[in-house]
Amino acid sequence: MTDELTPETPDEEEQPIKQRKNGLYPGVSDELTANMKSGWADTELRDLQPIEQAPNAARRRAALSARFPGERLVIPAGNLKTRSNDTEYSFRASTEYVYLTGDQTDDSVLVLEPRDGADGHDATIYRLPRSNRENGEFWLNGMGELWVGRRHSLSESAALLGVACKDVRELTGALKEATGPVRVVRGHDAGVQEALRDKVTAERDEELRVYLSEARAIKDEFEIGELQKAVDSTVRGFEDVVKVLDKAEATSERYIEGTFFLRARVEGNDIGYGSICAAGPHATTLHWVRNDGAVRSGELLLLDAGVETTTLYTADVTRTLPINGRYTDLQRKIYDAVYEAQEAGIAAVKPGAAYRDFHDAAQRVLTEKLVEWGLVEGPVERVLELGLQRRWTLHGTGHMLGLDVHDCAAARTEAYVNGTLEPGMVLTVEPGLYFQADDLTVPEEYRGIGVRIEDDILVTEDGNRNLSAALPRRSDEVEAWMAGLLGK
Repeated sequence: MTDELTPETPDEEEQPIKQRKNGLYPGVSDELTANMKSGWADTELRDLQPIEQAPNAARRRAALSARFPGERLVIPAGNLKTRSNDTEYSFRASTEYVYLTGDQTDDSVLVLEPRDGADGHDATIYRLPRSNRENGEFWLNGMGELWVGRRHSLSESAALLGVACKDVRELTGALKEATGPVRVVRGHDAGVQEALRDKVTAERDEELRVYLSEARAIKDEFEIGELQKAVDSTVRGFEDVVKVLDKAEATSERYIEGTFFLRARVEGNDIGYGSICAAGPHATTLHWVRNDGAVRSGELLLLDAGVETTTLYTADVTRTLPINGRYTDLQRKIYDAVYEAQEAGIAAVKPGAAYRDFHDAAQRVLTEKLVEWGLVEGPVERVLELGLQRRWTLHGTGHMLGLDVHDCAAARTEAYVNGTLEPGMVLTVEPGLYFQADDLTVPEEYRGIGVRIEDDILVTEDGNRNLSAALPRRSDEVEAWMAGLLGK
């Protein structure tokens, strides 16, 4: 990785240029400065067409405008975050900003300005323009385009996004001078929040965040298509992992993590969340993301992973695989119980059903199995009433899915977990059973076994569609699928 421009003067070599002095940079000659101002081709992109999601984003902004008439609404994309010293984490724009613009550019801010004497709002995206070649910003600033790559001009951005664009460096002053009611999505841009400090309240801002969270519950056709792309890539990522299980046995869970990550980066933007590559007893840890453990033949691999598309929609799929390709009798018994619970949960996903129905259906099946196996004393109704099954089932059976892996998280309880399923909602169904390695309440042979099966389910007009149905779920189908991939 290169550093910023290093001066050639002996006393300053090894010292990267970070600061201006009276408009000039030390160690940079007037001749070089003059030379760098000229000789550059015109690279402006013309006749650009709007991005695919631009009409959808416009409809979302219109709904937002109708919900908060007469108020200025400020939605930042967010800023780069320092990883260490002068390096940053990869940038991921805020979900709210992406949802309303389709854009993913750091430091950008969407502002909906209420129209004077008229209904509605005028939308403007504030963002950085092209780097200035005249003042040296292009090559002497660490965020100049010579260092970080070309960015769209304001006119290019306006054509692509279908929204007027202005220089973001003008925004802070404009916000400070603004009058009238304002709301901002907090937590993404400290400079914007500071500029609005005396104009906003936490309660009013939270209403904006909640509205945007609930608005994402029902996906449009574009979003459903993106989620299907994410799932399809994820299925291929799982196939990649099965093909290298022998290499993972020779190394660690990290080989599995890296293999899936390669698929995510080649076909999408990234992984949608930290991959859980949990082999053996690590499968009983719900969010095992260290991925540094041994991969051993005869044990299970719980792989919970999802590709995030270039538009930032993510899949979320889990399979629990026999590392050597064949379940033992006990592994199969536990796996089949979870499969049966998932089948019951998926069957409960349909329009008009209570959101909690699929969780209750899956929990009932798992509880029946635990009672049948003598691991908890029945009857089943008593166990469910007291919640005793949760020692081994641990978590809820699913969540909304979309731009965030746990989408719509800021929604009100009455609109989400106490709400009703509607066509266009996408959610996971993911029951599991987890027997901790040190759990003395279960027979020794159960200890260290964890099983979860998770699929991404679209609520349709007449029921549901399993977006991840291409990935086998039934134990015998899983074994046949693995054998085919391994040529056995």
